[in-house]
Amino acid sequence: MTAPLLIVNAEVDGISGIDVRIERGRVTAVGPDLPRERADLLGAKGGALIPGLTDHHLHLHAMAADAASTRCGPPAVRTADDLHAALAAATGDAAGWVRGVGYSESVAGDLDAVALDRICADRPVRIQHRSGAMWMLNSAAVAATGLASGDHPGVERDGAGIPTGRVWRADDWLRTRLPTAQPPSLTAIGARLAGFGITSVTDATPDLRPESQQAIVDATASGALPQRVHLLGAPLTGPDVTSPRLTVGPYKIVIADSGLPELSALADTIAAAHAVGRPVAVHCVSREALLILLVALDDVGTIPGDRIEHGALVPRETLTRIRALGLRIVTQPGFLCDRGDDYLRDVDPVDLPDLYRCRSLVDSDIPLALSSDAPYGPLDPWRVMAAAVDRRARTGAVVGARERLTAAEALNGYLAPATDPGGAPRRVAMGAAADLVLLHGPLADVLTAPSADAVRRTWTHGDADALGR
Repeated sequence: MTAPLLIVNAEVDGISGIDVRIERGRVTAVGPDLPRERADLLGAKGGALIPGLTDHHLHLHAMAADAASTRCGPPAVRTADDLHAALAAATGDAAGWVRGVGYSESVAGDLDAVALDRICADRPVRIQHRSGAMWMLNSAAVAATGLASGDHPGVERDGAGIPTGRVWRADDWLRTRLPTAQPPSLTAIGARLAGFGITSVTDATPDLRPESQQAIVDATASGALPQRVHLLGAPLTGPDVTSPRLTVGPYKIVIADSGLPELSALADTIAAAHAVGRPVAVHCVSREALLILLVALDDVGTIPGDRIEHGALVPRETLTRIRALGLRIVTQPGFLCDRGDDYLRDVDPVDLPDLYRCRSLVDSDIPLALSSDAPYGPLDPWRVMAAAVDRRARTGAVVGARERLTAAEALNGYLAPATDPGGAPRRVAMGAAADLVLLHGPLADVLTAPSADAVRRTWTHGDADALGR
């Protein structure tokens, strides 16, 4: 039998000199001067011991695929010449395809097949827009995927009915026309998450394919992905995949700005999820998407757990209605540090005060959780916390100073359980799951300048997942 672990001289809940005993994946004792016999000892050296962080919205397999893709946007790629060099140097997959990610129009304008051919035409190339909403294919890729015969509404066509090479929100359909590939391994992703102190994630990928869902199930069961996983993309009907390390959450619905849904169709989808006891998690990144959702919910009603994903633009006049409906918001202020300068340049000044609200949500008693939307936003939770606090773009410009959170509030946005985003922060307490993070210093010191460098060690289920730093 493995000996219990005793973490000695930690700061817990702001109190120094606390010992914490971990046994069989649980915290079994918390207090000063705990008995040290028959236990493995780890000196915390006064560092804070906090609950493991939860990233409330990311995309696991997209993260794994992204890690093996060619960067096609800032900061690595900023000009058309940069993009040409990146694609020329890219190593294709087994079928010769190049997969690019992170494209922004600031690099080389609006890309379609013709424009992409001028940059790289000698092999099939597909590049994902940084929003994740669109793929851009060169002519070789258009021919290889047979877009001309494609019947998906996301295949963009010109006035003559010829595909432009731009494909909107059609990932699953497009995948059926690409060379066959298995879901990528999540082992490296699990290690990266643990290094940041993340012990639980919500996979927000909509409409998970059976093989993708099974790959996540297998990765959590084997320990390849040590984090607990909460799935939004599990189908409304299907086999029960829940386990101590994997749960099924609200049903993900995407309100795509490239084609807003009929109100009645959206209401029917929400009602179908509610009918089987599933709340909904609705992707809303525009004012129009949010207003359509609120009208639909006025019609069909809400159930506990209904949530808004992103809330990129939340008009102040909707706050009272959001609270009355009992909705919570899972947002990503990390986009401000990544794209804040673009927002200040491109977003209508009328909309800027509504962008990635945080403070006004807290002040309106709307439950708020923070997340990354990785790989589309920065994964590092400490960087996201810093963005929620200072709301600074890369140039140092501030985006929405009135929406700043305190560092403690930003941390709380990562401490609620995946099943209750925006709920009460978890605590290091007797009987709690041993999903823990040990920091190099006291929490107050760490929060003066949130950084992943403060993470010393991470445990999920009582097992150490990250080497000491």
